[in-house]
Amino acid sequence: MNELLRRLPDIPILRNRCRAMAMLDAVLSPEWEARYYSFNSRWGDTEEMASMRTGSGDDWFIVFSTVGVYGRGFDHETPNAPQVLDAAPAVFGPYVTEAAFADHDGSPLATVCFWREPHDTGWAVSAADRGGHGLFELLVDGTPEGYRQWAQDYYEAEVSLAAVQHVYALLPLTPTVVTGLNPEADLIDLEPDMIEIGYPR
Repeated sequence: MNELLRRLPDIPILRNRCRAMAMLDAVLSPEWEARYYSFNSRWGDTEEMASMRTGSGDDWFIVFSTVGVYGRGFDHETPNAPQVLDAAPAVFGPYVTEAAFADHDGSPLATVCFWREPHDTGWAVSAADRGGHGLFELLVDGTPEGYRQWAQDYYEAEVSLAAVQHVYALLPLTPTVVTGLNPEADLIDLEPDMIEIGYPR
């Protein structure tokens, strides 16, 4: 896990990456259920939530709030280890017990947990970490080239690198950028996604 912690960027950069990846997935996959990455800028009064779901049981959630950032991931090929959540500071207690991050029966699902409070100079991780670091690989890579390669493999379609770079820079979407990502997508139809993600317009 030390490798993951070393590669995680500061909070503002991490948040921007999460928003960019969610916006790209919104253009590439109009159906929300089929998306890997999402971002809800209105998850709570003072909270935003980024997430990744593979559709095969793996996922991660990252909450950005006034008390800091809390992240947890679950690798379905690794035995569930909810004890990794026990080390999270008390300020993150509501996220440790959040039903949206649990199994259908309310049981916490986690193999890795990390956090960072506003005054911290770096990230911290639970000593009970059990793995699943690869789930964050594209996020910590942080490059448009990395996302483009992943998207072309996953969506089996050509994706414009210039368009991906545009979104990673969080520049307002244009018809040309949208078409470069998905010829079937329409800028107007993406308005609700931009509002949810908090993407600049």
